[in-house]
Amino acid sequence: MPAVTSKLAVASFAVALLAASTTAAFAQKKYDAGATDTEIKIGNIVPYSGPASAYGIVGKAMGAVFQKVNDEGGINGRKITFISYDDAYSPPKAVEQTRKLVESDEVLLMFGPLGTASNTAIQKYLNAKKVPQLFVATGATKWNDPKNFPWTMGWLPAYQSESRIYAKYLGKEMPAAKVGVLYQNDDMGKDYLKGLKDGFGSDTSRIVAEESYEVSEPTIDSHIVRLKSLNPDVVVFFTTPKFGAQAIKKLGEMNWKPVTIIANVSASTGTVMRPAGIDNAQNVISAAYAKDVSDPQWANDAGINEFKAVRAKYLPEANPVDSSALTGYNMATTMVEVLKRCGDNLTRENVMKQAASLKQFPQGGLLPGVTLTTGPDDFQPIEQLQLMRFKGERWQLFGDVMSGELGR
Repeated sequence: MPAVTSKLAVASFAVALLAASTTAAFAQKKYDAGATDTEIKIGNIVPYSGPASAYGIVGKAMGAVFQKVNDEGGINGRKITFISYDDAYSPPKAVEQTRKLVESDEVLLMFGPLGTASNTAIQKYLNAKKVPQLFVATGATKWNDPKNFPWTMGWLPAYQSESRIYAKYLGKEMPAAKVGVLYQNDDMGKDYLKGLKDGFGSDTSRIVAEESYEVSEPTIDSHIVRLKSLNPDVVVFFTTPKFGAQAIKKLGEMNWKPVTIIANVSASTGTVMRPAGIDNAQNVISAAYAKDVSDPQWANDAGINEFKAVRAKYLPEANPVDSSALTGYNMATTMVEVLKRCGDNLTRENVMKQAASLKQFPQGGLLPGVTLTTGPDDFQPIEQLQLMRFKGERWQLFGDVMSGELGR
């Protein structure tokens, strides 16, 4: 009888040990909606149509990165299901598509939604649902507000930081120059304009013209004519690509040659400079945080060569000199890094925790000296840019990498 009792005790111990080990194994894996042992669902909205359709390549490039990752076995054994919908650069459509992604497709997170107005329209909804609105593809300053919006994080350099860099440059190189500004009449354009004014400080009177346009306008030619009537020495274009190309082309048609600055979001060689006319684009100034694929100095750069390989295999239709494709690639590789760091804890809370723990992450497509750094109180990953000037058929960097923060 004691022997039987002993066998029962051993068996009970073995069952208990198995149960404990099984429980421990399950305890190590934590999932929210959109994550399983085999899959991670990621949602996205991009304007594949409408007035900002030039940005559609951003979403396609993101998809190319995730396809490459899946072909190589996924992230910690899980394949990425990337669901990207067209919002046509329309806030109401953005809300509709985001609700579909969260409530019907049940994605783990929203990654890289593009457009300031669209992201503004979905921000409160996603934060109320506690769904990450992660690495938004817009540089509005308000994405860096972890206290009020802990589920929203930017990726691009802040528009205000960028435009303060232009103000620094003009203050140093052309301190007496009169400035005319054309800006998109939405949060993006107003954010850029505020940064420029902040950069000028008490000297904002040098801005002699402010022209705004609506994204629904078919052309902005009349605005350029009005700017010229006030005869500024410098014109600054805070536009999306379609209107940036129109503005530079119109300058050429009018044979008007002021010093011209265009926002980084409209600095694509393929979708802005070439459509505007290479001759018209000469000496236009902008700022960059990422490498230019068409620049010979990166011909043997490991980061750019990796991007070219992904583009050749998974995105052969992309224009080789469209910088927006590299933007999508850069953002997606950052997202992959965050998901890798999550391990088997694929909760929305842990995704945000890992995203807020980047320390000088050296993303391969960024300029030397530009890294991604975040913290619990810092949701602005990139804060440095370098000025560049369009010469010949490409951008040429000049000066040092600069911070656009006030007082720096």
